[in-house]
Amino acid sequence: MNRIKRALISVSDKTGIVELAQQLVAKEIEIVSTGGTHQLLKEAGIPVIGISEITGFPEIMDGRVKTLHPKVHGGLLAVRDLPAHRQQMEANEIQEIDLVIVNLYPFAQTISKPNVSYEEAIENIDIGGPSMVRSAAKNHRFVTVVVDPADYQSVADEITTHAETTLQTREYLAAKAFSHTAAYDSLIAKYLNDRMGNLFPDQLTVTYQKQSSLRYGENPHQQASFYKETLAIDGLIASAKQLHGKELSYNNINDANAALAIVNEFQEPVVVAVKHMNPCGVGIGETIEEAYQKAYEADPVSIFGGIVATNQVVTKEVALQMTKLFLEIILAPHFEADALEILQEKKNLRLLELGNITQSKANSIVTVGGGILVQEADLRQVSQDDCQVVTDRQPTEEEWEQLLFGFKVVKHVKSNAIVLVKDNRTVGVGAGQMNRIGAARIAIGQAGELVNGSVLASDAFFPMSDTVEEAAKAGVTAIIQPGGSIRDQESIEAANRLGMVMVFTGVRHFKH
Repeated sequence: MNRIKRALISVSDKTGIVELAQQLVAKEIEIVSTGGTHQLLKEAGIPVIGISEITGFPEIMDGRVKTLHPKVHGGLLAVRDLPAHRQQMEANEIQEIDLVIVNLYPFAQTISKPNVSYEEAIENIDIGGPSMVRSAAKNHRFVTVVVDPADYQSVADEITTHAETTLQTREYLAAKAFSHTAAYDSLIAKYLNDRMGNLFPDQLTVTYQKQSSLRYGENPHQQASFYKETLAIDGLIASAKQLHGKELSYNNINDANAALAIVNEFQEPVVVAVKHMNPCGVGIGETIEEAYQKAYEADPVSIFGGIVATNQVVTKEVALQMTKLFLEIILAPHFEADALEILQEKKNLRLLELGNITQSKANSIVTVGGGILVQEADLRQVSQDDCQVVTDRQPTEEEWEQLLFGFKVVKHVKSNAIVLVKDNRTVGVGAGQMNRIGAARIAIGQAGELVNGSVLASDAFFPMSDTVEEAAKAGVTAIIQPGGSIRDQESIEAANRLGMVMVFTGVRHFKH
C-alpha cells in the first residue's frame, strides 16, 4: 500500500490550493512547501513545514535555488521496495515524499505581456518546479504528481476514501505531468528561437492546448480533437467566441479558417462564402449588405450549407438576407444586437465573433508518413506596382481592379485553380483540377453569360496557350498569372492576337 503521509506543495497558480491542503491535513498528511505557497498556507492556518527545514539549507539567489537538493529528489526518486535505496535514505536522513503538487512559473503569461523584457522572460523560466515534477512522474509507481488544479478534487477524494491513489491514477497523472513539462519547455524553445529569427530549428518542438473534443473528424469513422496554440492571439479561429448554435465540427473549423484567410486579403467590406475549403463566392462593396449580395449571387447554389465570413459588423439588414437560406456558420468581428436576435432564431446556426480579425503568421505544418512538412505561411500580397504587363494592350482602370481582386481570391483556391471575376465578385471558380485548362472550363461553365467581360486569375503559369484561347473564346478580356513557363511567349502571342491583356505577377500561389 502506498499510503500518502507527506506532500510537497509549490504552486504559482494558487487556485484551490488552500482547500486542497485542508483536505490533506484532515487525513493527517504532513505538508512541505516553499516561498509564497508556504506563506499562503501558513496564513490560512494550515500546519506547514518550510523547505529549508527539510534540506537544512536556505532558499538562495532570490528563490532560484531551493528544491534542487538530495533530500527533496531522494525522497521523490527512491525505489521504495529496493533495499539499497532504503538503506541510502536512512543513511542520509531522507524522508519519502508521496505527493507532489506543483505548477510552474507563468512563462506563457509573462511573454504574452506587451513589451515584456527579455530579462523578465528569462526570470520566469522555472527550474526547480519541472525538476520535481519529472522526478515524481518518473517514480509514479510510488509517488503521485498533480500539475493541474482541475485534478485537485478527484485526487483529494481518492485520498480521503483510500488514503492513497491507485496506480492507474498515478500513471494518468504522470503522463499529464510529462506533457505539462514538455509543453513548458517547447514554449521556452519557441520563444528563444523566435527571438533569434530561427524559423526552422534542427529540433522542432510545438505545443498546443486542447480546446475541445470533436464528435468526429473529417468523416464519422475518424476521431478528432481541436487544439489551440498556447499563445493564440485574438482574431483567429482558435480564439473565436461562439455566440450561438451547435458545437463546431472538424470540417466547420477547417472551412471557417479558410474563409477567414480570404477575408484577411481585403481592407474594403468583403463577404466570403466557402464550401469544402474553397471559396464559392467572394464579393466586395461599399457596405456589408452590398458585399453579401455579390457573394451570394456569385454562386447561389453552392453557398447553401456553406460558411460565410466578413470583416464587417453584421447588421440587421444583412442578417435578414442571411436567414433566407441554410448556412452552417457566420463569422464576423461583431454582431449588432438586432442582427443577433434575428440569426438566433435558427437554432443550429453557429455564430462566431472574432473581435479584430487577425492574420495568422504561424508556419504551416502538414503531416506526411513518418514526418511533417513545415513552411512559412503564404502571406505574400501583390500590388499593381509588382505586376508586369506583357501584352500590347494595357489594362483599363477597371480591369486592374478586377485583376488584383481575382488574384487575391485564386491564392486560396485548391490548385490547379482558375477564378473569374467581374464587377467586384467572383463569377466562376475552377478548383483542384489536374490540369489548368480543365479548371478554366469549369470556371467558364459556372460563370455562364457572366463570363463575357470578366477577367481571369490563375494560381500558376500557363504551360501552353490553350487556356488563353479558351478564355478569349468565352469573352474574358484580361488575365493575371505568375508567369515563368518556358512557353510564356506562346501565351503572350495568343493574348496579343486575341486582343487580350496579360499581366505577370512573378508570384505563384499553389495550394494543395
